[in-house]
Amino acid sequence: DLDLVEQLGSGVHRILKAYSKDVFKISENFLEICFPFKNEYFQVTDQVTDQVVSLLKNLGDEALSANEMMRKLSLHHKHTFRENYLQSAMEMGYVRMTIPDKPKSRLQRYTITQKG
Repeated sequence: DLDLVEQLGSGVHRILKAYSKDVFKISENFLEICFPFKNEYFQVTDQVTDQVVSLLKNLGDEALSANEMMRKLSLHHKHTFRENYLQSAMEMGYVRMTIPDKPKSRLQRYTITQKG
C-alpha cells in the first residue's frame, strides 16, 4: 500500500515525463488534458471496437469455426464472443460465414471479407 500512497499526486510529473506541456489546456475553471493517440496497426473508424480489430488480426486468411477463433483469442465465454466479436464483425461486413444458408451448421466457418 505504501507504493500506491507514494504515487498519489505524482500524476502530473509522470505525464510530463511522457508528453510535452502542450497536452495541458488551462482555463479559468478547468484543466483539460488531451493525449495524442496513434493506432499503428489499423486505420479504422471509431465504430470498429477493439474486439473486432482483435478478431480480424487473429483470423488471418484461414476459415475458422467460432470455437477455433475463441481459442486463438483466449476467450471462454461463448455468448460474449458471439455478441462483441463475431456478430459485430459480421454486421460491419468484415467477416462472413462460409455456409450462409445454414448459420447453425456444425461445419460453419468464418472468413475475413475483402472489406475486412
